Amino acid sequence: MNILFKFLIIWYSLKIRMGRIIFELSPQLIQNMRWWKLKRKHLRHSSFYNTLVNSSTELKDFPQIDKTIFMEEFNQINTHGVTLEEASKVLMKSEEDRDFTPEINQVTLGLSSGTSGNIGIFMASKKERAIWVAAVLNRVIGWSLKHRKVAFFLRANSNLYESIGSRILSFNYFDILKPMEVHIETLNALQPDIVVGQPSLLKLLAQSKERGELLVDPNKIISVAEVLTIDDKVYLEDVFHQKIHQVYQCTEGFLAYTCKVGTLHLNEDFIHFEKHYVDKKRFNPIVTDLLRGTQPVIRYLLNDILIEGDKCSCGSSMMTIESIEGRMDDVFIIETTLGNMRNLFPDILRRKIVGANKEINEYQIIQISSNEISLLIKPEEYYQDAESSLHELFKKMDLINIIITKTRYIYHENGSKFRRVIRRC
Repeated sequence: MNILFKFLIIWYSLKIRMGRIIFELSPQLIQNMRWWKLKRKHLRHSSFYNTLVNSSTELKDFPQIDKTIFMEEFNQINTHGVTLEEASKVLMKSEEDRDFTPEINQVTLGLSSGTSGNIGIFMASKKERAIWVAAVLNRVIGWSLKHRKVAFFLRANSNLYESIGSRILSFNYFDILKPMEVHIETLNALQPDIVVGQPSLLKLLAQSKERGELLVDPNKIISVAEVLTIDDKVYLEDVFHQKIHQVYQCTEGFLAYTCKVGTLHLNEDFIHFEKHYVDKKRFNPIVTDLLRGTQPVIRYLLNDILIEGDKCSCGSSMMTIESIEGRMDDVFIIETTLGNMRNLFPDILRRKIVGANKEINEYQIIQISSNEISLLIKPEEYYQDAESSLHELFKKMDLINIIITKTRYIYHENGSKFRRVIRRC
């Protein structure tokens, strides 16, 4: 990391802290300031947005988009003249070679398969990399003069993640496509202070620790990428004897982090959130990243299902999130006795399964057709408990003719995000 980049990180760290202070005093003020700057400096250079930009244009005047539009209009949205064909070619080669250092026009590229399996591409300039590092250091990893080692488990590395590294913060990339035995050996030699990974990966590490194979005691464990369920959180905290932190980040930005008391807060000081309600308490976030100009993210509807939480005791007024349930793609749609179609949200299904028997330590439920469900339970002797609990739920909700089929196989492609609740119809 060169001296100029270090200076940028420190500079943006100070600006992020100041922005946080201003937000607590006047949320609208900091968001208006950043929205005005985003329009003036970046959106006028995006052929997708430039016709909408003038001094009086409000955010609500811009079109709402989703992932399909974001990728279809990739060439027009980004402000650096990078084409989707160019970016895809570079990223696919990086995937094959497992070399994630190439850039285009001094812009870092990253590839995300997403929970739904749809490919997403993100872009970040050097300045935006520095902003991201500053935000992560401020709100996730923390600043310290003590040398610390980070073990970061990812499907694909990126210059964005490598930017975290310095003389006092050693970044160590672990490729999740490699065997777990190799990771255990490397972790034991490294003795990391911080471990970052998906809940499914962290569970494997916890199981290795219980067997006496993993001999590490990190000071901080951070869950990323997948839904962190309550039962997984409790299990991980029990094995590692500490609070499990969360980062909610996706192709569309660094959206939320866990505060000092363990509450997930949205980063409202630099990301604007609107809510698209799917029922009385659940909503899909519509995000606008106020600091991102290379690849503007404006009124982007995410497929994630969030439940807003209560005000946090940490003192921050930033919105809290009680839970991230999963994605709309995985909401079960089942016919009722009256012939209506009813939504069953992932968290409801998860709670019925884990609540059936405290000995259940692994499960997966998949909707195969309008009335057929595949169910995996481990240990298998508790399958009947889970099946009965689900039938009880279906009866209570007037759902008809539901066939539950037992399976012994987990549906999970290596390198993709693990999902316990899946709708495939």
